Amino acid sequence: MREDRMHLGEFKVLTFDMYGTLIDWETGLHAALAPLAARAGREIPREAVLDRFAAWEIVQQRTTPAARYADLLAVVAKRVTEEWGVHASWEECLAFGRSVKHWPAFDDVPAALRYLADHYRLAVLSNVDNESLTGSLRRMGIAFDAVYTAEDIGSYKPDLRNFRYMLAALERRGFGAGEILHVAQSLVHDHGPANEIGLANCWIDRRHGQDGAGATGAPAEMPRLAFRFDSLAALVAAHKAERAAG
Repeated sequence: MREDRMHLGEFKVLTFDMYGTLIDWETGLHAALAPLAARAGREIPREAVLDRFAAWEIVQQRTTPAARYADLLAVVAKRVTEEWGVHASWEECLAFGRSVKHWPAFDDVPAALRYLADHYRLAVLSNVDNESLTGSLRRMGIAFDAVYTAEDIGSYKPDLRNFRYMLAALERRGFGAGEILHVAQSLVHDHGPANEIGLANCWIDRRHGQDGAGATGAPAEMPRLAFRFDSLAALVAAHKAERAAG
């Protein structure tokens, strides 16, 4: 669904958030935390697990912006399990941090990216370390033209530093900000800062029809959106329809 009067064909570069947009991180991180949650002696619903993860992840990203994501996740696991009254060994917390490479891609992603790669340059701007991302990239079905990680930059989205780093790198490759569409799920980590920095944005609302904000948390206010789709496949369908209409 188009929110503003923009056309997908206006852009030359699509920049993607990885986790939540291309990788089904809620399924992956919940599966990795579930064995620890099961020790609490009471049922902890999936949404409650995701909510506490979101709360502690953003605190830790602000507190230790230079930490590798896998190591940061280990601290998040430690804090969340402490809240549950669960003892988790440091090795178990580290194992959670190392689980990122095993988190699954959404089913529509490989085919959608292969199509989009025929029409755009594709890049990634991700809150992750390079080693973890390597496992996720194998699930994509294509090679991206550029990859920018929190480990490269030394800070985590929603810090505008990450977006400025990416825009400067793409400008050196000949692409201006007006030629870039940022495609992401997180309203907090991606769409809010995209508004602040003046970057056109496309919301892939992977949680459509679900209550709550999930593992990304809720924004203080709803960001402006250039486009909104329920899936990457829906974005592809809209692009095909736009081209067919001339």
